[in-house]
Amino acid sequence: MANALQEQLLKAGLASKQKARDVKTQKKRDRKAKVDDGSSALKQQIAEQKAQQAQRDRSLNEKRFAEATEKGLVRSLVTEIRKQAITLPKDGELKFNFTLDNKIYSLFIDNKLQQQLLNGRLGIVRIEEKSYVVPHKLAERVNLLVPAWCGYLWTATESQTETAVEEDDPYADYVIPDDLMW
Repeated sequence: MANALQEQLLKAGLASKQKARDVKTQKKRDRKAKVDDGSSALKQQIAEQKAQQAQRDRSLNEKRFAEATEKGLVRSLVTEIRKQAITLPKDGELKFNFTLDNKIYSLFIDNKLQQQLLNGRLGIVRIEEKSYVVPHKLAERVNLLVPAWCGYLWTATESQTETAVEEDDPYADYVIPDDLMW
């Protein structure tokens, strides 16, 4: 008796069997759509996971881009060091010592290079077991980007700490020369 109206419409000729079947299937679809089978929560969880994955991918890509940029800077820095490196004299008779990673390295230089190193016009950079004497500005850039490569870099704070004299020092009047060799 649930379909009494439907049967009456069919007998009267106002509806067809095909139309009645279409209405039944549409009602079934509507009922299924209204039933909450947990799919909306699942869809929301999947959307959140996709958003998190997209965020992780963006951050990973930014990190890779930063590393590539840094590698590019370091690579260009190495080529710049090799281009601007000052050739050491073959007859260098002064031994210039510098420390890097608690190891002492030596270069044989002449008086002119020694004065430029001590006055802060030059610096020493060590890359791949080889030392390079480079201009001070380039040595400063190396110190900023890769401090582990900077072997010797004169700074103003270094000279100020050396010239600071204690008041009770009996040898304050005697200045120790920078080029003292022992």
